[in-house]
Amino acid sequence: MTSTLIKDKKMQMLEMSKLILQKVSFDKQLFAKELKKAVLWLQPDQKLMLKVWCLTTFGEVYRDTIMDVFRNLTKT
Repeated sequence: MTSTLIKDKKMQMLEMSKLILQKVSFDKQLFAKELKKAVLWLQPDQKLMLKVWCLTTFGEVYRDTIMDVFRNLTKT
């Protein structure tokens, strides 16, 4: 039961990040700032899901910004 609760909370973070990004998508700088925060909060598998979602949803407008954020914040 505990692992299910943890998975639910992690998925909530991903969904909350998506919601925030949708709400701030009118401003490039704000979008980049919120995307950076989301990438720092999420687990590696969720980062990949968020990247795919961002490119699908906002790729036409913010592709370079999205790629820069993920490139700079996911270096190992």
